[in-house]
Amino acid sequence: MLLDLHCHGALGANFGTDEATSRRAAAYHRSQGAYVVASLVSAAPDRLEQQVRVLAPLVADGTILGIHLEGPCLAHDRRGAHDPGALIDPDCALVDRLADAVAEAGAPGAIVHWTFAPELPGAAAFAKALVRHGIRPAIGHTAASAAQVRTAIDLALDAGSGPPLITHLFNGMPPLHHRDGGPVAAALAAAAQGEVIVELIADGVHVAPEVVGMVFDLLGPEHIALVSDAMSATGLGDGDYLLGELAVRVSEGVARLVDGGSIAGSTSSLPTCRDWAIATAGLDAELADQAATATPGVVLGSRLGLV
Repeated sequence: MLLDLHCHGALGANFGTDEATSRRAAAYHRSQGAYVVASLVSAAPDRLEQQVRVLAPLVADGTILGIHLEGPCLAHDRRGAHDPGALIDPDCALVDRLADAVAEAGAPGAIVHWTFAPELPGAAAFAKALVRHGIRPAIGHTAASAAQVRTAIDLALDAGSGPPLITHLFNGMPPLHHRDGGPVAAALAAAAQGEVIVELIADGVHVAPEVVGMVFDLLGPEHIALVSDAMSATGLGDGDYLLGELAVRVSEGVARLVDGGSIAGSTSSLPTCRDWAIATAGLDAELADQAATATPGVVLGSRLGLV
């Protein structure tokens, strides 16, 4: 089985909507050959609490490997397919609230990682609050400078985190520029030193095959986690769907927001992404497998005892 750290749903279901559809989405990914961490997009705090309480029993019984909060503390201009009305500055009280909620629902420590933009006010205290609750910081949907990303990585490591994650490298951040390296340059440099693990969406849409190959050549699979970023249309066909509260249209297998056209996740499972990385990006199968099993396993650690 492959291990997917970033997955929003399948078969018309968004993780966290209700227990029955969340179980159905997880079962679909399991049938394709992957255990998943259920990812939640930006939403109001009350809604996020409701969603993590829905998912806690699935973590407790091993149906999913954990929960990933993608937002709501994201950069407005790099929000991608996140509801702009849900975005907030980093809030340590929200970390406490959601960590307490999953514990009360029977799954203490269920939140695996939490994506935030490190340039936002209060981000340093937010990262420390995550580590205090055993949640791995993940940097993404950010317009931060390379220096700001470096500071956030150092802070997470100094606070006792394992290697922080870089949420879907290249996506939701400025492109690499030779006079302004930004998050991409900082992430690549840190990953090369073993200080972070970068996610890559290898679905044939989010990242070009030659770029996927380049990142593997630079970093090696021990610093890369292949992820699907699969959304609710996965396992179905073209049509209209929701990602959180936002309308998404899938055409020729590509999901985009109806309003604005931003890519809205993937319609591929992780095994499909792994196969694409081998067949189209030219990866050796052993390297692709390592990035879809052993490397995400470093992030999941003892949680793998649930499966």
